[in-house]
Amino acid sequence: MKLKKSIKLLFIGAIILISVAIILSASGYYVFSAPNLKDVEDDSYIYIRDNDRFEDVIAQLNDNYTISNINTLRWVAQLLKYEENIKPGRYSIHNKMSNIELIRKLRSGKQEPLHLSFNNIRTKPQLAAKLSSQIMADSLSIDSLLNDTSFLKQYNLNPNTSVSLFIPNTYEFYWDTDSYELFDRMKKEYDAFWNNNRLEKAKAIPMTPVEVMTLASIIQEETNKNHEYPIIAGLYINRLKKKMPLQACPTIKFALGDFGLKRILTVHTKTISPYNTYQNIGLPPGPIRIPSIVCIDAVLNYEKHNFLFMAAKETFNGEHNFAATGAEHMRNARKYQRALNERGIR
Repeated sequence: MKLKKSIKLLFIGAIILISVAIILSASGYYVFSAPNLKDVEDDSYIYIRDNDRFEDVIAQLNDNYTISNINTLRWVAQLLKYEENIKPGRYSIHNKMSNIELIRKLRSGKQEPLHLSFNNIRTKPQLAAKLSSQIMADSLSIDSLLNDTSFLKQYNLNPNTSVSLFIPNTYEFYWDTDSYELFDRMKKEYDAFWNNNRLEKAKAIPMTPVEVMTLASIIQEETNKNHEYPIIAGLYINRLKKKMPLQACPTIKFALGDFGLKRILTVHTKTISPYNTYQNIGLPPGPIRIPSIVCIDAVLNYEKHNFLFMAAKETFNGEHNFAATGAEHMRNARKYQRALNERGIR
């Protein structure tokens, strides 16, 4: 009888242990491994900034997605001491992500890189806004460094030339890049772009890389026709060598801060500004926009000819009539002026 009773007790105990194990296993799965993040579309990310706390992370998840059980997420985060190990960054998340998967990923700091790109930028505020929309650095800090004389000295630049550090292209970045890291990375890309081949071509003109980019910025504002870039580059280089003022209309627009100005009048050319290439001989103090790589290379490979003058074509197709003499230029200019008058452009 005693043996039967002992066997019965052992059997009951085994059942209880198995039941407890099943319950614990089920609870563990529910807390750690069960899907807890819902309504997440493909290519979704969570962005964690330098000073974010765990509650900020929870709020971001809650505002954009559905957390089935916030309490279990908190338990796992507490168990893994995530609040003490929050790392800024851009982290990919997916639908039905479990607590353990999510917290381990955020705690590891393993974020996915992004492709930062910028082109067709005219002003520093535009550049700062474009960059800050893609990485953690805010536009105010970027714009501030673009105008910080003391900071820019380390790159041999100043507020007039600072945009030349930024070669328009697509780069692989981590989202949590701050403003200082951004400038250091752009300096490396700048040095890589200005390889020996390009430096030798610039030296042969002769120009510094910044001067090449300054001239390229003017040319790109002059025309949207890529095939004209090397022609106009040759024309301006001819004028520079003869110490003639460039008389480039885009520099007047830059000096006035009015890129939409359709017609440059005599009164505009009298504007007092170091960027006024009607009044000042040589290049302006710095680029009037961020030039494209195509335009930079067009300056380095400028067309050798005897043109000294250019006037927009009366067809308004963005092309120009080029001339070697003042008389020929005046004929071209009158054709364009007549076309302007006929269209009522004043």
